[in-house]
Amino acid sequence: MTDPKFLANLGTRIRELRLKKGMTQNELAIHCNFEKASMSRIESGKTNITVLTLKKISKELGFDIIEFFKD
Repeated sequence: MTDPKFLANLGTRIRELRLKKGMTQNELAIHCNFEKASMSRIESGKTNITVLTLKKISKELGFDIIEFFKD
């Protein structure tokens, strides 16, 4: 079962960290080898992403994966 609020909060945190790094959605998507539409769905909480996807995003942003779960 998915938790829409959790996914929305996770997406918001990814967006916050991306913006902190001064990256656009498109730039991060390219670095992660995703389509921009996929990155948009992740940040809006509309998709249940895998741990490996989180790992890829955290690597490209230069943050530990745990940063996605901090307030």
